[in-house]
Amino acid sequence: MISFIQPAVAQDSIPSRLVWKVNKLDLGTILEEQGEQVAIFEFTHALDSAVWIERVWTDCGCTSADYSQDTIMAGESGQLQVVFDPSSAVGDFSRMVVVKGNLAGMQDTLFIEGKSIPYPSHPEVDYPFARGEIGFRMEKINMGDVFTNEPSSRTVEIYNFSDSTLLKDSLSYFGPVHIQVKQLQDSIESKQRGLLEITYIGAEKNDLGFFEDHIQMIWPDSLVVNADVIANVFEFYPNLSKDQLGLVPSLRISPTEIDLKEISADEIQEVFYTLTNRGRELLEVKKVQGNCDCLELTLPKTELAPGESMDLRVVFDPKGRQGIDQRNIYIFSNDPLNSIQSIILKSRIK
Repeated sequence: MISFIQPAVAQDSIPSRLVWKVNKLDLGTILEEQGEQVAIFEFTHALDSAVWIERVWTDCGCTSADYSQDTIMAGESGQLQVVFDPSSAVGDFSRMVVVKGNLAGMQDTLFIEGKSIPYPSHPEVDYPFARGEIGFRMEKINMGDVFTNEPSSRTVEIYNFSDSTLLKDSLSYFGPVHIQVKQLQDSIESKQRGLLEITYIGAEKNDLGFFEDHIQMIWPDSLVVNADVIANVFEFYPNLSKDQLGLVPSLRISPTEIDLKEISADEIQEVFYTLTNRGRELLEVKKVQGNCDCLELTLPKTELAPGESMDLRVVFDPKGRQGIDQRNIYIFSNDPLNSIQSIILKSRIK
């Protein structure tokens, strides 16, 4: 359906077309049982000539558009409603909507996207990780890569195996301040599923690297859910201009990989990697993180002047390990072009 708002000011004459506020809308995560979803596209016709929409078509029968063929006068605004049936899709979807006007060349392409989740036929199988009486699809809540410039959010499905209704306003959260939890629906009935929105604020974590945080969610009737949230937190650096490229810190590591060949599980190994600042500003090593407690990582300092080098000492204890082994070490720095670099330590443990 298209509605119009009369303008206050006319515009100069330019080639006729509709100006859309956005040409793509994200419907987010949709549960099949939520039924048809409506996306509303807003437009303005701020030109001299009157136009009208002749036709709207989509690339799928699961998507339909409701529109009017009334004349759109110069300066009028309106809305185009697109209806999407989530039962037609599984997982991520993108649907195209083409809007054709009466004038030559007046054709616009719009998109709706999101993620559609079909209704589970066997909840115990589809939500195998029970936290109390609440089921999850995955063992842990994975936030993926999180940057310090803006919060990152993920939608998480849950299934209510309890006999109680989960009310949005009754949810209490206990956990670190850099993680926020919100129930999206007003209520999740017994033996039904719902959505939680988990937000991770990288700047408030005040640290970099891989982390696993424990959180707790409590609803009335002693419904307690303990969960783990994992994330990789990275520093955000804006894009640099061409003139800035040669002025920033630049970390170079040599070697980037060391192969110890065959070693004994009873012999502690010691190796060194050289870190050099090839840039023109002070380099700060913000963190060095290994992927195992079997690694001891030592730096003599955390700053390098332009042209300066230092050695990263790595001590590897292979006790209790056998066969082909690979340890990854991550160096976080203020090199804006390569703020996270990894080095490798290989071995064959006998």
